Formats: sequence, structure tokens, C-alpha cells
Amino acid sequence: HVGIGHVRYPTAGCDSAWEAQPFYVNAPYGICLAHNGNLTNATELADVITREDRRHLNTQSDSEVLLNVFASELQRIGTPRVTPADIFAAVSAVYRRCRGGYAVVAMVIGHGVLGFRDPNGIRPLVLGMRKTSRGPEYMLASENVALDMLSFELVRDIAPGEAVFIDEQGRLHSQQCVATVRHTPCIFEYVYFARPDSIIDNISVYKARLRMGEL
Repeated sequence: HVGIGHVRYPTAGCDSAWEAQPFYVNAPYGICLAHNGNLTNATELADVITREDRRHLNTQSDSEVLLNVFASELQRIGTPRVTPADIFAAVSAVYRRCRGGYAVVAMVIGHGVLGFRDPNGIRPLVLGMRKTSRGPEYMLASENVALDMLSFELVRDIAPGEAVFIDEQGRLHSQQCVATVRHTPCIFEYVYFARPDSIIDNISVYKARLRMGEL
């Protein structure tokens, strides 16, 4: 009933199949992670992860670095099962350690699906929902057009510095993990990256391009 997927080309590391996302680590719990963005301190983090956290990296991808930072922070909690509060505590630590622009989806095996967005909201991330006979189902995506394809309705954008966790029972939990944020989204999402029929942070990409052309 849960899963994550990824179709973005790599902007760090290389373009071999070894670096295809999602990435996976088996400890703790088993975690899969995919992300859209770039960590500006990936080299520094990779050194700390291998030297101090005693974790092994297989690639040059900053996504694998991000995964291992999250896994390391979650492992520090050290309980047989984690609560949403534990998940948010680990994400808060990721925010303290990672710099750059990133929208992340991760699956903690046996627990649920997590999504979070960098404190500046550089990369987009949206939450969708559809009603079923079993109750509401939730979906996280980089653009709302992905929700439309699967008959999900856009609920809202994930806020900069916010994390959302959907547990295995389908319950939605959210927390603002960074108190002070400065919303500075990437202009290239509106200029080039996003599909024209997307809406990012309540702004129509098509209308933004139209207005930029007029100006």
C-alpha cells in the first residue's frame, strides 16, 4: 500500500544505472529515499558520514549522502519502532546538517512514507489526497500534475522547512521542523523545469511564463 518513485535525471555524480533513485540502506529499519535538488555541502557531509558516522557510500550522488544523513540520525534514536515524533526529530537534524535545495520523499519500511522540503522552498513539493472506500489516501509529488494523473486532488504545497509523514495506517502527520524560513523558490521552475500546466506555491506556471513574456 506504500511506495515511492523517481524520474529525475541526475545533477550530481554520474548518469549510470548505479545511481538510479531511489537509494536504499538496510539499517535502521530499511529506508528508501529519492530527492530533487542539490546539496551544496555534499562533499563535506560525505567525509563526516564515512569518518564519524561509520557509514559506507557506494556512489558520488548527493542523494545517497542525504539518505545516509537521515538514516544516521534515525539510528541514534535506537528504538524497535519509531513514532512520528522520532521521524520529525531525525528530519530536524537533517535540516541542521544539510545545505542546499531539496524536496525529499522517503519510505521507512514497516512504518510509512515521509516527505520534506528545504527551509527556503527552493524545490517544489505538494500533498494530494483521494477518497476511497477505505478512507483517504495521500500522495506526495514534485508537481501537482502527477496527482492529476492518478485522480488525487491537490491539498496544498508542503511549506519550506516542513515535514509530512504518512504512517502505514494511512494517517497524516505534519510538523514545521525549521522555525525560521525564508521562502526563495527557484525561478527556473517557472521558466523551464516545471510543466506549463503545473501550479507551484499557488502560482500558475503557464501564467507566470505568459506574464514574463509580456514584461
